[in-house]
Amino acid sequence: MSEFAAPGILPCQSIEALIASGAIASATPWAHDQVQPASLDLRLAGKAWRVRASFLPRHGTVRQRISEVAMHELDLTAGAVLERGCVYIAELQERVKLPVGISARANPKSSTGRVDVFVRVITDFGDAFDDVDEGYEGPLYMEIAPQTFSVLVRSGTRLNQLRLKAGTPPRLRTESVGVDLTGEIAGFRGRRHAGVVDLDHEDGHDPRDFWEPLVPRNGQLLLDPGEFYILASKQAVEIPVLEAAEMTPIDPSVGEFRVHYAGFFDPGFGTDEAHGKGSKGVLEVRSHETPFILEDGQTVARLVYEPLTERPTRLYGDLGSHYQRQGLKLSKHFRIWQA
Repeated sequence: MSEFAAPGILPCQSIEALIASGAIASATPWAHDQVQPASLDLRLAGKAWRVRASFLPRHGTVRQRISEVAMHELDLTAGAVLERGCVYIAELQERVKLPVGISARANPKSSTGRVDVFVRVITDFGDAFDDVDEGYEGPLYMEIAPQTFSVLVRSGTRLNQLRLKAGTPPRLRTESVGVDLTGEIAGFRGRRHAGVVDLDHEDGHDPRDFWEPLVPRNGQLLLDPGEFYILASKQAVEIPVLEAAEMTPIDPSVGEFRVHYAGFFDPGFGTDEAHGKGSKGVLEVRSHETPFILEDGQTVARLVYEPLTERPTRLYGDLGSHYQRQGLKLSKHFRIWQA
């Protein structure tokens, strides 16, 4: 961490320097938009395995554990359907050799969470999902578990992203995120027996085949157990250019539900400087074992802000974005909802 003045999230130029030094490598050429302002998109490689259970390798390599739990192998080069309710382990094209003082954490991309696909990074000898320890050298794998829709993926599909950190960045502040239930349509509920979502096909699916619109009553919405909902934050979200944020679930003691996927917010999201003022946070919500009445403005998540080591050379949306200036919005795979 000697080259950084203080702990923080690495901006895009530092990620690119790690790539140039070989600390982050790829089996194929890098895509021009793969490095985001404060994160790196990860891509599926050529193989995946249907496994009978999730696991952490802890005392061995991921490949060793796959040999013990694999049911069959899938070739992703021509595309493969991952069935909802099943668990898969996939190779990623990227591998790392992290320097001393640098660690990483992974999270689903926004588009992945919005179609209810649960993904987590696994490393050799790892004892925690999504965390890549300081000094780790080796391949990266991804656990993929579609929950509501079956999905079509292929080599190169991007389901998650990696955020790299120098040292242990301090928490600058934590903000509560409430839910907005004032609109004519307050959200969407996933249809259980829909077709397959092609995760590389943007604007290619009719949302009515996959989603049911929700109309609130008296500023309230009843969440059914086990169902998946897309909702929007009450307040606009703004990530200053020298900060990054992660959305985290609230304590379950305040409600029988959870924001299903944590999410990274890159610097510039929702800011005037990046032409995104007024952007809302989209919330992926699932109720637990009992029905729960959600009220307008009720806190459903927290945003945790951390500093960057330096200002990024580009901001969120500079390479194009489906979600800057968003309100209530389905993932990029679906056409705009027409009332």
